[in-house]
Amino acid sequence: MERRGLLKAALLACLLVVCSARVPTVIQQPSATIYNSTLAKILVEYAAAIYTADLTQLFTWTCDRCGDLIAGFEMMDIIVDVENCLEAYVGFASDINAVIVVFRGTQENSIQNWIEDLLWKQLDLDYPGMPEAMVHRGFYSAYHNTTIRDGIVSGIQKTRKLHGDVPIMVTGHSMGAAMASFCALDLVVNYGLDDVKLMTFGQPRVGNAAFASYFKRYLPHAIRVTHANDIVPHLPPYFSFFPQKTYHHFPREVWVHNVGLGSLVYTVEKICDDSGEDPACSRSVSGNSIQDHITYLGVSMHAEAWSSCRIVMDYAELRYKMDLHGNVVLSKLQQQQPGLSDERRRHSAQ
Repeated sequence: MERRGLLKAALLACLLVVCSARVPTVIQQPSATIYNSTLAKILVEYAAAIYTADLTQLFTWTCDRCGDLIAGFEMMDIIVDVENCLEAYVGFASDINAVIVVFRGTQENSIQNWIEDLLWKQLDLDYPGMPEAMVHRGFYSAYHNTTIRDGIVSGIQKTRKLHGDVPIMVTGHSMGAAMASFCALDLVVNYGLDDVKLMTFGQPRVGNAAFASYFKRYLPHAIRVTHANDIVPHLPPYFSFFPQKTYHHFPREVWVHNVGLGSLVYTVEKICDDSGEDPACSRSVSGNSIQDHITYLGVSMHAEAWSSCRIVMDYAELRYKMDLHGNVVLSKLQQQQPGLSDERRRHSAQ
């Protein structure tokens, strides 16, 4: 009895040490090798950096969010589709030897309206070349039918020309996560690129079960990180009684949430099953939190600029191209375009 009491005391002491430290824990499953917690912490910082309003700071990688785990990043291109309020960037991360592609999500002041809109989005577009696969036209078009796609592909080509055929890591948060998904699939299916990896944060559903099945085939190691009660991964709604007609997440989800009570709380990164809709993961809780949507792995995903499409840059300092619609591509390798103003001034594009 005395030995049993000592054993219980030792176990309790260990539990207190682990819980009070709040160390993130990955629940190990057979699929655990496809999720790298350290890589997730790196990519979430890249996904947060794109919310920097000042493009000069972002392009020169001097922004407040451009340090810590991502300090050595080499920016190649920033693509801004002002007409559709979209933004992405491409560059090279020497520490992980990869091309990084990042898409910006919905700006903070428009999140509420965007979330309300997600409730009513319909599956209204057949995905080309994939029978029975349906997606939402808005998500698809934001990547495929804007200046973003060509800019991203060009940036990847230039980066690989400089650094070789290194892996391509695509990421984004919120709406940027949806665009990142279509980008990664496009790079594999339509451009035939190898070694494309996808990890997103706070992603909404983008297609039906048939689309999710195709997605799993082409990107079997894709990761969707979800956070606690984040509302966005619950949208557009999933209706289990209409499995072929409803939106359906592609796998694989990693659900980050806290367990415990009071001060005995620690963070779990739970690797979910390969269905895409694991009822034991984020679907096990009510998705009712916007706050959980704008913080991932301890990193703030707030937008710096309050105006939904506000972009600030020093036009005299940066090399860029601008089309007739005001869409901008900032590039490390292109020369200043003739006829553009040399006056040193700051602009805001609304």
